[in-house]
Amino acid sequence: MSVRNHRAEAQERTERTEDRPSPDAVLEIDGVTKTFGSDCAVDSLSLSVREGELLTLLGPSGCGKTTALRLIAGLERPDEGTIHVGGERVATAGERAFVPPERRDVGVVFQDFALFPHMTAAENVAFGLADWNADDRERRVAELLEMVGLSAYAENTPEELSGGQQQRIALARSIAPEPEILLLDEPFSNLDVDLRVEMREEVRRILKGAGVTGISVTHDQEEAMSISDRVAVMAEGRIEQVGTPEGVFQHPRSRFVAGFLGHASFLPGYISGDLVETPLGPVGRDRIHGLAAEYDYTRIDVLVRPDDVLARPAEGERADGRVTYRRYLGPTVLYRVELDSGETVEAMHNHSDRLSLDTPVTVELAAAHDLAWFPAEE
Repeated sequence: MSVRNHRAEAQERTERTEDRPSPDAVLEIDGVTKTFGSDCAVDSLSLSVREGELLTLLGPSGCGKTTALRLIAGLERPDEGTIHVGGERVATAGERAFVPPERRDVGVVFQDFALFPHMTAAENVAFGLADWNADDRERRVAELLEMVGLSAYAENTPEELSGGQQQRIALARSIAPEPEILLLDEPFSNLDVDLRVEMREEVRRILKGAGVTGISVTHDQEEAMSISDRVAVMAEGRIEQVGTPEGVFQHPRSRFVAGFLGHASFLPGYISGDLVETPLGPVGRDRIHGLAAEYDYTRIDVLVRPDDVLARPAEGERADGRVTYRRYLGPTVLYRVELDSGETVEAMHNHSDRLSLDTPVTVELAAAHDLAWFPAEE
């Protein structure tokens, strides 16, 4: 079996093909496709989301993640496939079955929060509780305002609240009717940089405290990694990989995932016995993730990230390459090194380390974890 076939079969085993929901799935998407004219926005999408889970659809602009969110919400109809929410089929291709947005047990937090400017914070939170009796409605609003830490702002209008406070009110309003699923569309994009970090932690705390199943959409890798239980990386309308943030980052299944989630360099390697020969010297076979014995004498590319690499000034024959690029990032400095063998790798150093451009350096792999690999490019 070739390396490519081995990887393809491993990925296929993770994909569901049955047209029925998993017993523990709050959301089940099976083979959903959506096109707009000649453009395929979502292509044969299949995904399960478990109760209480926070999953993020992550990908570049135009990859189909927002369309996927709109399909779940009922704002778009699928051309193919089926969607179940809470065990109920809410969408099937064509007109055979389609539950409109207002009848789906789904809440949405929009990018601009969409609060009603003429209502107080408490009235905004109560908006979706019109069919509750007055006492239960008042109790629920008070409970949610306390949960989001804004009890003292119940009578304030949105214009009297900060961006972070508006987001928390929007979140409370969406959670109030106790939906099966809460959808968050680029929830932090309208906040300034410092507030984004604070609100990521706050939103995750609120959702976990409320026991809500959440699906978030973002193009921000750091955001997805910091708030999610699982991440689904999308490209060109398809899911490239689903897994925990740590698993997807450390063991990407495609070069696209490897590059999209952070800086990625690839070292050519040749497998021989217990070693993989690379331009930076031999690497123990046991340090390459999932490299079975059947791949002996095979050429591969080993993924290395900047924090896996250490560059030190060197002279003469001790040097492996030279520094060709330097970017100061505050706490750290990113260096790009052109190796004597022709490959390029990147190294991340503490800001106190100083390497000037054109400095000859020796480069070593300093990773304490196993390394991902890919078939050598033909």
